[in-house]
Amino acid sequence: MFNSSKISILLSLAFLIIASNAFSAPPKKEFYEIRIYQVKNADQESRVEKYLKEAYIPALHRLGIKSVGVFKPVKSDTAAAGKLVYVLTPLKSLDQLYTLPKQLDKDAGYLAAGRDYIDAEYKNPPYSRFESIILQAFDQMPVHAKSKLDGPKSERIYELRSYEGHTEKIYRNKLKMFNAGGEIPLFERLGFNAVFYGEVIAGSKMPNLMYMTTFANKADRDAHWKSFSDDAEWNKLKVNPEYQNNVSKNVQLFLYPTEYSDI
Repeated sequence: MFNSSKISILLSLAFLIIASNAFSAPPKKEFYEIRIYQVKNADQESRVEKYLKEAYIPALHRLGIKSVGVFKPVKSDTAAAGKLVYVLTPLKSLDQLYTLPKQLDKDAGYLAAGRDYIDAEYKNPPYSRFESIILQAFDQMPVHAKSKLDGPKSERIYELRSYEGHTEKIYRNKLKMFNAGGEIPLFERLGFNAVFYGEVIAGSKMPNLMYMTTFANKADRDAHWKSFSDDAEWNKLKVNPEYQNNVSKNVQLFLYPTEYSDI
């Protein structure tokens, strides 16, 4: 029979095993919302930014979402600069996407700080339209990361890429190339400072995946991609018969973070 001392020891061991398994379990994959505001003039752009800086981001911080990214097209992109504002919101679950608006509606500080945006009249809206893209993080990078860059935010290049697939099956092949195929470790080894990699589960360009990498400036970005194209591992991977013709369109967007962006 077990005495109380042995039972205590067994219970302690069981607790340690459970705790060890919990700590060794991989992190649960995040979800992301990328909201793209379309603005028609500097006044709308200013109002959207005021809302994000003074109402939305502080409210999300109070709800435990510590890192929210806000980005704008680089000024050399004359087709988009001054017309678009990108907002990246990491989420723990899809349920949070549904409950977040309800939580914000109960936050008095948010409602007060965001009054111009929230209570805008139909004759004077703060934006023209917005698009919302929902993603789930890749297996190889289940949670986002803040950029390690420390230079001026205004000079940085945050490259947001979208790889569209011909079909769902072909798209999944490109997804496999990033994860099992080793493309993500290659980016990591070459210092691309990725913020996230995500599968688009709802959006206007499906099937597609998106990811964001970060660089000190445009010259730094170009140098990193040169090292990528010259890398022996990449040149072996890109000719692997398993991963041929798996992208129908590659869209590259060059952004920079606002001064109040967490990411």
